[in-house]
Amino acid sequence: MTFMSRIPPLLATYLSPPPESSLILLTSVLGASTNWLVLRFLCAALAGGKPGRPAGAEELGRVTDGEVKVVLVSFLRDWEFWEDGGKRVGLDLVRLAQKGRLAFVDGLSGLFSPVAGDRENFVREKEQGRTVLRNSKLGEVEKEILRAIETLKRQGETQARVLLVLDGPDLLLAATEAEALAVGDLVAELRDHVHATLITASADFQLTQSPHTPLEINHAGFVTGLAHQASFTMSLRLLDTGTAKDVSGVLRVTRGPDDGEAQEEVEEREVLYYVGGDGGVRIFGRGE
Repeated sequence: MTFMSRIPPLLATYLSPPPESSLILLTSVLGASTNWLVLRFLCAALAGGKPGRPAGAEELGRVTDGEVKVVLVSFLRDWEFWEDGGKRVGLDLVRLAQKGRLAFVDGLSGLFSPVAGDRENFVREKEQGRTVLRNSKLGEVEKEILRAIETLKRQGETQARVLLVLDGPDLLLAATEAEALAVGDLVAELRDHVHATLITASADFQLTQSPHTPLEINHAGFVTGLAHQASFTMSLRLLDTGTAKDVSGVLRVTRGPDDGEAQEEVEEREVLYYVGGDGGVRIFGRGE
């Protein structure tokens, strides 16, 4: 990339390795997706965020002390989506998975697919670090994600820090009968097994600011609970004044409610961003 770097300078501070046990929350609204932001977090974790250094290259193939492994659990997007997105930012996700740096858990393709035979409604399909969830019961979802985490921890020569990325776990609220408290307990259990956690969730106005239906109320409770636990929240929204050809939306960073050291290091700010057709991103202040 030339004009737009993989890791825009204004984002670099927020994408640095998170403290142990920390939670980072990314929220989106319709038309302002967190996909590009998740990819930048993956870049920072797997390639150090250094332009011109493609993750998956030979020097990144072996895990050493201090490096990070990633378990990416996506309930909204399949492997092909992330693989293609990775290529746009210089990440070779296939090679990273082969080298034990990345594990992918597919919570979209088979979560509600019927399972034939006597396979107890739950089938694990592993191929180069990939797993497909095939049972929407929270206990089974938790079990399979934990299995992916523990398997990744055992790969490589050292016990690297594991970053867990949960992309759209709020789908479980809408697509199952799970309550916010139950999904929150699932997240808490998973966090106990990793170094840090990154979660994306929808925060459209009707879902969080003006809930009326049981689903909206449930969703609002879940997202609010995550926000209260997060070290900081990065929220994306569209421009209040409408669309613009050179602006995709607004990125706002807010510190979590705790007064710990991690929160004090986070600078609260609001900037504009533009996502180009090639996947590149530009971050800039108003009027720049």
